[in-house]
Amino acid sequence: MKNVLKIGFLALAFGLFVTACGSGAGTTESTDSATEAATEAIDSTAAVADSSMNAVADSAKSAIDSAATQH
Repeated sequence: MKNVLKIGFLALAFGLFVTACGSGAGTTESTDSATEAATEAIDSTAAVADSSMNAVADSAKSAIDSAATQH
């Protein structure tokens, strides 16, 4: 889980760096593509984090429900 967040923040930092620095000529196009790539990476990381958290929450709920029905 920590690695997923680290990768997400790294992608965000890289996207912001490329957006801020640009490459001189054609800055708008390169900025747009870099921003889109960073956004896709962040969205993908967020989806993985959400699914991981949902799986953990579902497992915890199942364990609690199982323990509650046994007692």
